[in-house]
Order: sequence, then structure tokens, then C-alpha cells
Amino acid sequence: MSSKKQSFFIIFVSLFFLFSFLELNKANPSVFVTPSPPSSIVSGGYWKLLQSSIGISAMHVQLLPNNKVIIFDRTDFGPSNLSLPYGTYCPGSDCTAHSVLYDVDSNTLLPLRLVTDTFCSSGSLDHDGTLVQTGGFAQGDHLIRTFTPCDSYDDCNWNELNQTRLVDRRWYATNQVLPDGRIIILGGRRVFTYEFYPKDDFLNNNKSTYLQFLVETRDPDENNLYPFLHLLPDGNLFIFANKKSILFDYRKSIVLKQFPLIPGDDKRNYPSTGSSILLPLRLSSTGPPVVEVLVCGGAPAGAFLKADKMKVYVEASRTCGRLRVNDPEPQWLMEFMPMPRVMPDMVLLPTGDVIIINGAANGTAGWEDAVNPVLNPVLYSVNEEPDRRFTVLSPSKIPRLYHSVAMLLPVGSILVGGSNPHTSYVYTGLYPTELSLEAYNPYYLDLKFNSIRPSIISVESSGSSVLYGQRFGIAFSLSLYKQGEAFAALISPPFTTHSFGMNQRMVALKTASVVQLTMFEYKLQVYGPINANVAPPGYYMLFVVHSGIPSHAVWVKVT
Repeated sequence: MSSKKQSFFIIFVSLFFLFSFLELNKANPSVFVTPSPPSSIVSGGYWKLLQSSIGISAMHVQLLPNNKVIIFDRTDFGPSNLSLPYGTYCPGSDCTAHSVLYDVDSNTLLPLRLVTDTFCSSGSLDHDGTLVQTGGFAQGDHLIRTFTPCDSYDDCNWNELNQTRLVDRRWYATNQVLPDGRIIILGGRRVFTYEFYPKDDFLNNNKSTYLQFLVETRDPDENNLYPFLHLLPDGNLFIFANKKSILFDYRKSIVLKQFPLIPGDDKRNYPSTGSSILLPLRLSSTGPPVVEVLVCGGAPAGAFLKADKMKVYVEASRTCGRLRVNDPEPQWLMEFMPMPRVMPDMVLLPTGDVIIINGAANGTAGWEDAVNPVLNPVLYSVNEEPDRRFTVLSPSKIPRLYHSVAMLLPVGSILVGGSNPHTSYVYTGLYPTELSLEAYNPYYLDLKFNSIRPSIISVESSGSSVLYGQRFGIAFSLSLYKQGEAFAALISPPFTTHSFGMNQRMVALKTASVVQLTMFEYKLQVYGPINANVAPPGYYMLFVVHSGIPSHAVWVKVT
């Protein structure tokens, strides 16, 4: 683009943002809205194709604490492009895999057999690192499945709990691990309840409980499926659906607070799919952590019916809303993204910033309901000034629309896969079914940062576990140490589907000291999370971040 054309483009877009800013503030005078000017594309970060085809489309993904990723789509798509091993029992005529185990370290695949339909389901890791996967479609909508970390095909199997079933069908539901290790499963299509796993008659949780909020947030397009669910440090749940959000005490089934409506006309949940993330919890000696939720993307009211019935694809949402939920009187701070986006994935980086990735500029989630893929990720710099938070990053060449995923890997890169806006595997047309896996490598993986990149040598904790509130040491090596610029962070591995990373959270640990051991070796002394409200029990990726550059992660168990 010539400098004259570029200047004209920047002026035009700036005027657009100013007009939008004035209109939104006029409609919501009590809410401060920050117009973010367009950002230039930066050269930092690069894409790498990992697999041209894994045989299935990555609709659901979960990173396991052995550096393997369980990937699956649905069983009623028809035959996939990956056969099951010879001799595998195949009910019916389909003897292809609809699930794979991807080895991050070796970049290899293991096909797995799924029995019942996992279409649009949910999941969480339990405290021992086993995937507890819930619901799905048709004969799978009441089922609970588990998958335990494993290495060989003989040991790697899905386990369906036929003796323990969900009380209500869970299709488009959301899961969240709780401080006591239980999992809450909330919502779903035309289901206005929540329930818990494990089931236990003694605990009186072998039932479901009605939640009026789920009824109130359903509109003619639905727009309340896959509700956003975040566990807060006070032990309560932040629940967001459509445009509404509440503070919910799940123990007493009481709504403690109704937060203000997120401003504007845009809806944020499936099928007007946006995304949400709990911003990093930073522990220190100065007081409790600031607790903020970020919601980005979505589509205007009525967009789904226009796309699905008329094939009219309206522009997606351009806004993000940021809410400090532990303020006495919380108000949404609205910000403009550099481009509209529906079906975005939001991924927490070890630095504490957020990558917004995947999605489309027009339409909604659903079959053939979106056009104009957004190929550029965007970096959201959490602690920057509001007008400098968004940076447009280098684009992928592969559209990632409905049923695509993104998740953080222990090396600090982002695994990206999926995209199938069709009712079966379709390999022709403008947006064919996408079977590839690729990685987006953020700027901090550039080799020029090697001199300030820490490398974890060992973790000195109690029996390889991180204990709540207890001090422990992390030995790391580093060529060039900068005083006062190192911290440790825990990041949970989310279950990711439909643009939402369930259970995703980052906890920046309180630092006690940093001591030098040798010329290039140091020990970072930190304290474990305060309690299970801040970090529920289970496996986390532990990163050391120095001068804005993270190490590769090691796995630790918080208990």
C-alpha cells in the first residue's frame, strides 16, 4: 500500500472509530467507551504448519499433563479421513476415527475410537489430570466420558460411564472446575439447569437445579448457549450469557449480584458467538488480586436468523467489554477491536496478555452462516493504556470459522485447528472442512530473545506438588538476567470448543526472592496460590517469565 493510500485508510478508519465512540457513549452515557485506533501489522510472530491433515476436524481439544492433546469432533459426520487400526471393533459401517491423540513433542497422531456422539459437548480436567467429558448430541447427550493420559494405543481408550449419567441433556453446555474438585455443568440447548460431577447421593448432588438466569437470557436466536463461566477468587461464579451477567453462589443457588448489561446491540454467546476470558490473577502482599473479565466479539441482535434463513451476513461485533467484577459498583469499559470478529478464540499468554484469534468478520456460528474469515490474530496488551492495547499480528493462510479451536501449548505457542461450517465432511467450496493443525508462534519465541529467555531446571516443592500458600523454589538458567524482571505464573489447560476455553485461568504467583546460584543459574522463590478459589486443585503449566519473555512450561500439580 502506498503511503498516500495508507494515510487515507488510517484517517477513514479513525473517523469510523470516532463516530462509533460518540454513538455508543450517547446510548450509554454512564459507560466510558475507549475508541482504539487502527494498529499496524507487526512482523513479530510466525505461523508453522504442523500437520496438513489429522484426518478429523478439530472441534474440541484438551491439553493433557503429559504434553498430549485429545482432539475430537462428532460421530455423525460420516467417515473421516483417518482409519482406525486394523482389528478395531466398529459398530455399523463407519470404521474411521473421530478422535485422535496428538503428541506435541513428536508431532505424531494416534487414532481413537469414539462410541457415542460428542457433538457440541463440554469438558474439564479433574484434579488427577483425567478429562471428564460431558454430553453431546442424540444418544450422547446424557453421557459422561473420561480419558486418562496415556502413551500407547493399547492403553489409550475413551471410557463411557454407563452407570453414571447426566441428569439433564447437555448439548452446548459449559463446565467449570470448583474449589472442592467437583465440576459444575451448566446450561445447554433448552436446558435451564446445572448439575455436578462426580455424582454422589450422600452429597445430594445426584440431581439438577433450575437457574432462572438461563431462561431470561434466551432470545429468538437463543444467544445463551455455551454460557461464559469463570470461578472468582471469592469462591463464587461469574456467569455471562447473551448480554447479561451475574455473580452466583452455586452452593446456595443464590444470585448475589446482577452486573450491568454489556452496552451496545451485540449478543455474545452461541450462535452470536463471542468469547470471554478471566484476566490474570496477580498475587502480591499488597492486597487481594484485581479481578477482571474480558468479553470480545459476537454479532448484532437478529444476525443468526438473517444468516441462517436469508444468507445475509451482517457485520460482526467490533467491541470488547472489560469488567472489574470486584469493584463496589462495576461498570463495563468498552473498547474497539481493530476489526469485527465473530467466533473468536481468546488465549492467555504466559506474559499475561491475550491473543484473539480465528473467526469471521460477517455472520454468526452455524452451518454456512459466516463469511469473510479474519486471518489476522490480535494481541491484547492487558496493562497498556486503553488506546494502545490492540496490535494486529501476522495472518494465517487458513480460514478458521465455525468449529475451529486455539489453545496454549507448554512451549508458549498456540495450537490452531479445525473449521467445519458444514453438516458433514465437505472438501470443496469456498470454506471446505479443514483437517490441518498449525501453530502460531508469538513474538517472544523469536531467537533474538534467547539471551533473556529463562529455562526451568527444576521445581523444589513438596513431592512434585505445589501446596496452597506454601513457599517453593524454581531453579532456572539464563544468559542475561535483569534485576527485578522475573516472575512465575500458573496457567491451567482449558477444554476448548466453540470459541470458549473452559477453566482457562492464569495465576501470577507472589515472589519472595530471586537469588543467583552460579554465573547463569538462579532460584526464584515464590508462594503457592492462596487457596483453591484462586487456583482449583489440579495440573497447571508453570512458566517463568523474565523481561517479558517466558520459559517453556513444566507441569506441576496444585493441591
